[in-house]
Amino acid sequence: MTEQFVEHGFVRLDGAFPRDLAERARGILWKNTGCDPADRSTWTKPVVWLGEHHEEPFRQAVNTPRLRAAFDELVGNGRWLPREGLGTFPVRFPSTEDTGDTGWHVDASFPGEDSEPGNFLTWRVNVNSRGRLLLMLFLFSDVGERDAPTRIRVGSHLHIARLLEPAGEAGMRITSIDFEATRSCPEITAVGEAGTVYLCHPFLVHAAQINRGNQARFMAQPPLLPAEPINLSRPKLEDYSPVEFAILRGLGREKEFQEA
Repeated sequence: MTEQFVEHGFVRLDGAFPRDLAERARGILWKNTGCDPADRSTWTKPVVWLGEHHEEPFRQAVNTPRLRAAFDELVGNGRWLPREGLGTFPVRFPSTEDTGDTGWHVDASFPGEDSEPGNFLTWRVNVNSRGRLLLMLFLFSDVGERDAPTRIRVGSHLHIARLLEPAGEAGMRITSIDFEATRSCPEITAVGEAGTVYLCHPFLVHAAQINRGNQARFMAQPPLLPAEPINLSRPKLEDYSPVEFAILRGLGREKEFQEA
């Protein structure tokens, strides 16, 4: 799992949380969308955004032993903050309408001095991924190829690390990053049954899609937050987490340890 994560930028965990938790969580989410699952006339918007949910199904879903072990393996034991819920949820309904939010991007992780309140497009990301350890995709419904699966550019995190390095600690606005530089990366889609989780490097380039299927798609895309900052200057190779080592590989610093 570790080497795949470093090289590809993500791992897929099937059955990361029980299907019955996904069903219970969907019941809560349906109510909060204001839509009726049995009445398609109420599905009037292509996407409905829901915020954090802390009800029991969500707390249990993000805290299964398998997920907590994966967090330790990818980020490092004691280096991540436990989550008490999940969010945000872009609930995508069947539609042909352009939602205007399907461009390639990475998720910004902190506001800069020039950031505008409430405008996440003005937030920044830096080579140390300040404020974010993982992007996580939690599937709360079955997601096939037509059900708005998130598109992923495999290995794109390595390119983004190189693009971010010159900006230093201040980082870059996500609107200033050249995502075309990752166009040659292979593309996959985040499909799977309810209960599947994709654990992604924070620099992994991804994009939403219009839902061309027949059912609503329920997915959470929360970050895993740090208990301590990412450190790209640790004394020993074994001290680096896979998240950190992937950044080193992207920066071409892996050879420092091969030569040591």
